[in-house]
Amino acid sequence: MAKKANTYVAEDIKILEGLDAVRMRPGMYIGTTGVKGLHHILWEIVDNAVDEAANGFADKIEIKLYKDGSASVEDNGRGIPTDIHSKAGVSGVEVVFTQLHAGGKFNSDNYNYSGGLHGVGASVTNALSEWLKVEVYKDNAVYEMEFSSYLDKESGKIKSGIPKAPLKKTSNKTKKKGSFIRFMPDKRVFETIVFSPETILKRLRELAFLNKGLEIKFYDENTDYSRTYKFDGGVIDFVKYLNEGKSVLYQEPLYASAVKDNIQVEFAIQHTDAYVDSVYSYVNNIPTGEGGTHETGFRSGLTRSLNDYARSRNLLKDKDENLLGDDFKEGLTAIVSIKMQNVQFEGQTKTKLGNPEARPAVEGVTVNELDLLMKNKKLQKVFDSIIAKALKAASARLAARKAKEIARASKSIEAQNLVGKLAACSGRKPELNELFIVEGDSAGGSAKQARVRQYQAILPLRGKPLNVEKKKLDQILQNEEIRTIISALGTGIGSEFDIESLKFHKVIILSDADQDGAHIRAILLTFFFRYMRELVNGGHVYIGMPPLYKVHKGNVVEYAYDDNELEKKKNKVGRGALIQRYKGLGEMNPSQLWETTMDPQSRSLMRVTIEDAAEADRLITVLMGDEVGERKKYIFEHANFNKEDKFAKMKHS
Repeated sequence: MAKKANTYVAEDIKILEGLDAVRMRPGMYIGTTGVKGLHHILWEIVDNAVDEAANGFADKIEIKLYKDGSASVEDNGRGIPTDIHSKAGVSGVEVVFTQLHAGGKFNSDNYNYSGGLHGVGASVTNALSEWLKVEVYKDNAVYEMEFSSYLDKESGKIKSGIPKAPLKKTSNKTKKKGSFIRFMPDKRVFETIVFSPETILKRLRELAFLNKGLEIKFYDENTDYSRTYKFDGGVIDFVKYLNEGKSVLYQEPLYASAVKDNIQVEFAIQHTDAYVDSVYSYVNNIPTGEGGTHETGFRSGLTRSLNDYARSRNLLKDKDENLLGDDFKEGLTAIVSIKMQNVQFEGQTKTKLGNPEARPAVEGVTVNELDLLMKNKKLQKVFDSIIAKALKAASARLAARKAKEIARASKSIEAQNLVGKLAACSGRKPELNELFIVEGDSAGGSAKQARVRQYQAILPLRGKPLNVEKKKLDQILQNEEIRTIISALGTGIGSEFDIESLKFHKVIILSDADQDGAHIRAILLTFFFRYMRELVNGGHVYIGMPPLYKVHKGNVVEYAYDDNELEKKKNKVGRGALIQRYKGLGEMNPSQLWETTMDPQSRSLMRVTIEDAAEADRLITVLMGDEVGERKKYIFEHANFNKEDKFAKMKHS
């Protein structure tokens, strides 16, 4: 007899044993089963190895990709505990790989600082792998254990991460120490099980920068490619790397490291001739893209110390007001890395440090350590150059403020007349509204006819926007296209940016699939990254994907977005198919533009995300800065906006 739908009894409550919960709801543990989630299960094992290094127990890590699709991580740390756990009754290795929220990082006895915060890393990797093998090298012995996930014929369900046998000692003659984990991602879970060497190398390089002296090796068996990262300068080398191709005010970055209130603080700074800052913060090797209390403490400490120095050198007179933090951060490149216990994250993407105790600790270290550096007479010219740049920035800031005041008075920015430019939508709910920034009047006209007026607004660009990478704010505000975008979004710009005032939760860049269109995308993304980064961090910026080809025969119409897809569409339509190659959006009539690029049910959008803000900063310098040779080299090697590994491709957004 069928149970009534409106009854709810104890039998309805499912008890998921072992790692079944991870298999049933993988998104709760790794965010997505796409390529990002695939790399997440690798990072969980890598982070465990890095934690050994960060706490002084390891100095070498090796990551390998194999031809069968598996990956391995090996470190020379203490090795996973092999003795029997008193409560679980099994080895420490089995506990680590089969029990959620089990690990040695919930107190400070074994790890002072940990990037693996939740104790679920190794077990989640095991749960979402077809198989996983562990070797532990400890006390001259080698221990081995294997796990697998398989279809249980009796229940018809997948059993996740089941030990094949208890931990076994296989040798007493090794001189190695540490742990080796190799695993095969389960194709029954992930959309793809192909790792991206490029993605892995970016993260490994960052980890090597943040852990001075740590040697990280990478080897890809598929291509026989290997790479080793080791930076004896640590965050100093990180700052130098970010400033490659930039003109610096002083050759060697300023560096400091100290511990206050059990929080280890390390930072390196160097100023360039740029007009925007590049400050990146980390806690326990985890990027904090939204900043947080540690970054606030660093900025306030920097401002306080530099103002005191300026007055001590009579570069600021008694009658002068203190310089602002914005003045000192112009052209600043900085890495701020802290290590602490009981980390608390907040913010939209959980990448903002919330611990209140971090602010005074970081501010105190910043002030104390900078004061010590300022007493070094050899560094006097360095600090004098920093103050001189800040004084120029203050002067430019006042000029920009006057320009904005004039703009407001004439209603040319905040409330300028957009009639004839912006085709606004009638909807009053920003979370439902979309703004299409469209290249050219012709495409803009088609888009205006095709759109759904209730929630889609169209802003045609009537010229190429300004490349803001090497421009001052007052120069940026003089560009009509940039001013129009600022006005349409309603958020303000730079330090006055207010995400709560955003009128459209989807800002979609719609340009041609050619070099000019790519350049416009790059210019707009540079502007958003430099002056509206919270817009990108919040996931509000998208790139529209207009097709390159129309394949049709009779009433059958298919669209192809690249040459590979063209062949598939030709086969689908069949013999006699006609092919039209679009040279630009302006060639599409309103119905075609709606169907291919604007209809939420059929369009393809790429959401712009910042996986590695520091690396994105460096690439913007390469692509949009003054070094022509480096830019050409990168474009020829990498530029392809149809590649899915550059942005997360969002179908039916």
